[in-house]
Amino acid sequence: MEIKVNFLDNLRLEAKFDDFTVIADQPIRYKGDGSAPGPFDYFLASSALCAAYFVKLYCSTRDIPTENIRLSQNNIVDPENRYKQIFKIQVELPHDISDKDRQGILRSIERCTVKRVVQTGPEFIIEEVDNLDADAQALLIADANPTSQTYITGKDLPLEQTIANMSAILADLGMKIEIASWRNIVPNVWSLHIRDAQSPMCFTNGKGATKESALASALGEFIERLNCNFFYNDQFWGQEIAHADFVHYPNERWFKPGPNDELPSDLLDEYCLEIYNPDEELCGSHLFDTNSGNTERGICALPYTRQSDGETVYFPSNLIENLFLSNGMSAGNTLAEAQVQCLSEIFERAVKREILEKEITLPDVPQEVLAKYPSILAGIQALEEQGFPVLVKDASMGGQFPVMCVTLMNPRTGGVFASFGAHPKLEVALERSLTELLQGRSFEGLNDLPQPTFSSHAVTEPNNFVEHFIDSTGVVSWHFFSAKSDFEFVEWDFSAQGEQASAQEADTLFAILEDMGKEVYMAVYDQLGATACRILVPDYSEVYLVEDLIWDNTNKALQFREDILNLHRLDDDALEALVERLEEAELDDYTEIKTLIGIEFDDNTVWGQLTLLELKLLIYVALQQFEEAKDLVEAFLQYNTNTVERGLFYQAMNVVLEVMLDDELELEDYLFNFRRMFGHERIDAVLGSVQGTVKFFGLTPTNMQLEGLDRHLRLIDSYKKLHAARARAYQASL
Repeated sequence: MEIKVNFLDNLRLEAKFDDFTVIADQPIRYKGDGSAPGPFDYFLASSALCAAYFVKLYCSTRDIPTENIRLSQNNIVDPENRYKQIFKIQVELPHDISDKDRQGILRSIERCTVKRVVQTGPEFIIEEVDNLDADAQALLIADANPTSQTYITGKDLPLEQTIANMSAILADLGMKIEIASWRNIVPNVWSLHIRDAQSPMCFTNGKGATKESALASALGEFIERLNCNFFYNDQFWGQEIAHADFVHYPNERWFKPGPNDELPSDLLDEYCLEIYNPDEELCGSHLFDTNSGNTERGICALPYTRQSDGETVYFPSNLIENLFLSNGMSAGNTLAEAQVQCLSEIFERAVKREILEKEITLPDVPQEVLAKYPSILAGIQALEEQGFPVLVKDASMGGQFPVMCVTLMNPRTGGVFASFGAHPKLEVALERSLTELLQGRSFEGLNDLPQPTFSSHAVTEPNNFVEHFIDSTGVVSWHFFSAKSDFEFVEWDFSAQGEQASAQEADTLFAILEDMGKEVYMAVYDQLGATACRILVPDYSEVYLVEDLIWDNTNKALQFREDILNLHRLDDDALEALVERLEEAELDDYTEIKTLIGIEFDDNTVWGQLTLLELKLLIYVALQQFEEAKDLVEAFLQYNTNTVERGLFYQAMNVVLEVMLDDELELEDYLFNFRRMFGHERIDAVLGSVQGTVKFFGLTPTNMQLEGLDRHLRLIDSYKKLHAARARAYQASL
């Protein structure tokens, strides 16, 4: 995590990281103003807070109330060496807690991250740089021997070289990549979380049988998502990018809809139009680009090569963004390596979807087959020893597809987790299933798994597949666990050998799709210094429903984005028009505004938690339409998931509106006790809101230039690095 420090007045300091700001000072006796804790005070508090967090986590997963649990920490300083200290953490527990949970709570504190880092002893590197922002040397810990060469199946170069190459590419782009966390809770299963220190919204997870393979996985995913713009998928990229020579890629084309909003004739091909516009309801305006919002420019479309004949087909960026998410994108040491990963991922998700939706029962993998892979078996046995039964299934559907499945059961909660993996080689597919199962998870994290069901509707509901796609935590049918399988086990093998193995495997996977009658479209991206590709298989690799292009398109943001960002500048007529559009859109009242308009607000602000319901409420208050506002205040209070402070503000507004709307009540008669209940500051904010002197309380003014929205501006700055690199590569190619 990158923490930037600013020097304030006197000895005050300001540390900024993620969306937070921390102020530090020194006591008056040390020439400070005593206005905030000192740096070392924060350090002491961090270990106590970390210990308390693990106590809370232990109790929450076991439904143990924490109201009567107290924790304290004291640091005992050695009189002869003030840098040598003892931290004594004490916990006061209620008498009715069992001896088992008492010991469990104490053991949970042993897991405190701050404690473990201090005990291990962090290493400090102190150096001078010319420019903090320009110094983008990767922050990765490279402890592998640079002279060694570790080859794994699926990589065309040694892991060490793969990691070095990808790290250098990211550093050249100006990305400060840091490892935020590692996980290794069972043997031979590693995962990690990496992110851009300057824009933490850009992050990926990696998994593998070793630290190095997990790191290569995370870096590869990071590069693939940069190349395919996935980190910035639903977001507004700002007006500068919107009016640049290109928005997504230098080879993009813009198409104007017809005079009656018809689709342009050169967009998509007949095969795709039958899939995406079967009833001819799709209009040109449905495909306007969400990221630029530049409707005057038309429809932004990206070139893809049709694999059946090599022809170029233009796909609207909007269509790709709305339907495919991250499915079918990969980066590799070679194009063939990336293709194999892309196609494997597509098969993994499509086969998983078919198995779940048709409630198919898969055959178990025989023990004698598992015994061939002792490192994988060791991880499975470790889970079993922790009390998690594991089922290993052949998901190849009778040898048709290169897919495996590892399913974990949690008898403590009744939850299950079906993890799928794919690769031409059975062993790799099996390893990926297991590492995906535990990617980024602790044993406590396995307590949140959904329970299986016999309800076919719950399993086949479209959003269930989306949940499975995002983090594999969707619902699974009990039919999946039947002893009577729908297929025989097949010890399949789609792999190849030799120097051209990846190319042969890619050809094999392409051929499976061809035999299924599927057209395949591919775009190759190499402007950023790495080879990446994106593969689309219409009517097979989509994540969301095709109908979403018409009924739930992300470019609905274009109806509201500018007015919402300019909210404080709108007159009453414009506010009336905005709230009417919001009502007519029939959107879910609990849609978050940041999702609706594609803006990354700071989560710790009112903007960051603002829902459509609260926005409409505030507009009605500003328009002094108090009856409409009162109804929405009551709905807000009934289902409030916002902060306690925001809830109290609306409690106060609710009673004030109640009095104002009752002809028999006078507000002056109640203000004294309203102030005693809610405080002067809160009541003044409510009165100012209803009287029109306070507009949109809690929402700081901004505009289309995104003034004050540092989190989103950091995201745009991240994208501008890619945009500039693509422009340079394009100019060099001319």
